[in-house]
Amino acid sequence: MKKTALPKMLSFSAPDLREQIEALPEGTALIGISTSGQAIAVDLDAESPHVLVCTASGGGSTTVLRSLTAQFLHQGAHALVLDPKRISHLWAKALPTVTHRGNIAGIHDALVHLADELARRNNLTDSEFADAPRLIVSMDSAHHTLRQLTHYWKTFRDKDDPHTSPAVTALEEALWTGRAARVHVILDGTPSSMPLGEASRELFATIVLARVTTGTWQRLAPFTEPAPKQSRQPGRVHVVQQDSTHETQAVWMTDTDVVNWLTDPTDSDS
Repeated sequence: MKKTALPKMLSFSAPDLREQIEALPEGTALIGISTSGQAIAVDLDAESPHVLVCTASGGGSTTVLRSLTAQFLHQGAHALVLDPKRISHLWAKALPTVTHRGNIAGIHDALVHLADELARRNNLTDSEFADAPRLIVSMDSAHHTLRQLTHYWKTFRDKDDPHTSPAVTALEEALWTGRAARVHVILDGTPSSMPLGEASRELFATIVLARVTTGTWQRLAPFTEPAPKQSRQPGRVHVVQQDSTHETQAVWMTDTDVVNWLTDPTDSDS
């Protein structure tokens, strides 16, 4: 397949890109454009109930999480944005359909509530479930966050409480059973950082990789040999789907782009 030069940036404000994004069906979001000129998207209702984003520092994971979450919000979803750095997703604080949590106690409580929400959704009638919005759980810095949650629980648990953090258990449950409840996880991390270990790999049919080590590439895309050269270009990622990889320029949305688009969708100058 003939490769084409990728743009240095794929801005949300680029000509026709916003229209292309808004034309996507519900449950589908554009990751970016590949070297073949193909639109690379994720479909949460088809092959990929969850999305794994794995990058080195500066590889664009925050940008991908923001872009995908914003697109699903535009389609009517609600979101739980877990932002342990407290400043990576400030856009989320301005939106009424988003719950933003930054400190570890807030993240813990939000995930415990998520378990209740999963149980509630599983008990809805068909008509009630049809009216329930899709819920996106967007988790930044998963490895660090999960370690903090584990430590937090050890510090505050009573002797009769379970050993495993209920917040961590809730995230596991969302990964395994979320599809049926229309709850989807967009996770910045690696399967080995998850309590489920490598078993969780099968739950992510779409994986976004950038600036990763050869070892990480071999674990997450073992069918591709050798590992491709990693680009230092901002927004340049490799998207792994259905045993194929696509070098892709990811969509760039700024905090302002997202807030303007979601609060005033008729404003074409966002």
